[in-house]
Amino acid sequence: MFTSLHRGGSGPPLVLVHGFTDTWRGWELVLPALERHHDVLAPTLPGHAGGPPLGEPGPGTLADGVEHALDEAGFERAHIVGNSLGGYIALQLAERGRAESVVALAPAGGWGDFEVEHAQVVDFFTESRELIVNAAPYADSIMSTPEGRRRATEFTAVRYEHIPADLLAHQLRGAARCESPALLELSERERFPLDASRIDCPLRIVWGREDRVLPWPGAAARWRAELPHADWIELDGVGHCPQLDIPDETAELILGFTTT
Repeated sequence: MFTSLHRGGSGPPLVLVHGFTDTWRGWELVLPALERHHDVLAPTLPGHAGGPPLGEPGPGTLADGVEHALDEAGFERAHIVGNSLGGYIALQLAERGRAESVVALAPAGGWGDFEVEHAQVVDFFTESRELIVNAAPYADSIMSTPEGRRRATEFTAVRYEHIPADLLAHQLRGAARCESPALLELSERERFPLDASRIDCPLRIVWGREDRVLPWPGAAARWRAELPHADWIELDGVGHCPQLDIPDETAELILGFTTT
């Protein structure tokens, strides 16, 4: 039911890094378009369903996991796309010199007031975990109705009707299996370290104005200050996960940056 990675397509290497509690399948709706132009690798992060065990996490643990996947695939460098936590990891990989370019969709770690705004996110995931774990055994039933699919996507996408029920059920079950308490503790302790001055590859940051997890613009304040040369794109009427919300447009935003 849960696998460690997906690879498909041909062309220059492209790596997709999913967000917190998700799996590689969070990219499923954009894969066909991206694989027409790229050799696409989409790993599942350590501590997430199907991914490697988390072990004793440190500030580079998740990026280490993705970097290992790059090495196993034979990618010295790649175009890297990430969403939320995955967007932050994409920036970490750019800092390490592994990125040809980065497209970060609402990258985590950019709060202007870390103490307040990060605490709100931690509270959200902590409070929702019990609900997720209790709901996971009924995932297929929940996603069989429009009301269930709307409830499941209210914090990730404005549009939900086109998202397959089996993908949403998979995401719910995956979120229940994520080692989220340890990862939340890590985020509070380490506070998303990044030396932005070491990022010298082309960078595009995309943010939905209707993001309910990392609200625009407060959750982007740090990145706007530290990454002034990035290509910033704001999307009206789009939520936290553009790859789910508007997959065709998101693929175009990625390919418009990676194929030029």
